[in-house]
Amino acid sequence: MPELPEVEVTRRGLLRQLPGRTVVGITWSEHRLRTAIPGRLLQEHILGQKILTIDRRAKYLLLRMTGGSVLVIHLGMTGKLGLINKETKRHKHDHLVLSLDDDSEMRFNDSRRFGALAVWPAARAEADERAFSAKEGIEPFSPEFNASHLLRIAGNRKAPVKSLLMNGRLIAGIGNIYANETLFAARIHPLTPANQLTLDDWQRITTEGRRIMQQAIDAGGSTIADFLGASGNPGYFQLHFKVYGRKDCPCLHCSQPIVKTTLAGRATYFCPTCQSPPTHCRS
Repeated sequence: MPELPEVEVTRRGLLRQLPGRTVVGITWSEHRLRTAIPGRLLQEHILGQKILTIDRRAKYLLLRMTGGSVLVIHLGMTGKLGLINKETKRHKHDHLVLSLDDDSEMRFNDSRRFGALAVWPAARAEADERAFSAKEGIEPFSPEFNASHLLRIAGNRKAPVKSLLMNGRLIAGIGNIYANETLFAARIHPLTPANQLTLDDWQRITTEGRRIMQQAIDAGGSTIADFLGASGNPGYFQLHFKVYGRKDCPCLHCSQPIVKTTLAGRATYFCPTCQSPPTHCRS
């Protein structure tokens, strides 16, 4: 699933070409995504509108129109957005196509259909956005993502720190890849209960988390399955992975084999030496 860096890479790619373009046509497939495609709202509030800018909140893209309406897009597990010449043959899984006034098309392709589309009409867009944003956690690049704040969030929570980092209602946009990589860089075992971490631990998490995600954005994201940025180019941050996907490979710091386990149904990777396990996990 595209995580914060991949969504941000897509946003920046679209931002170079979409603002100022007018939506002159909209088509969508008859297939349902995670939710039904809001065809009527697309026709009433997006068709004929000029695109003002593109923002990101958590793993969502917000295409803002000059008239005040907003098209909200979640990429799901396999969603991709691309700007393509209108003469290019459409693909089977192109579920939304915005035809633009420069003979290009913005196409949303999603083979597994776990993505989602929503429209906030101008008359209620501000209220819709407040309600939406209130359900999302703090942004990792915001001032709120700091050691003191995370220490307070952890409070008495006994959940593993990896689970807390991936809880989108607490922290926005950190998925499985970057939670694994951040905890390795911070030298913290992923099963450590969140309430056992010190202020210094959280400081390492915030510092390393921002560094790793910025590095991933600069590298164009991580291509694990079929992620492509808006330009159609794959990201290459996966070349920098220290633990993710490296089961039984030697740790790049101590040469011990990387261990893979499962936490809340997600693959979890760590070095048993560099990331000392919490007391209850030691033999």
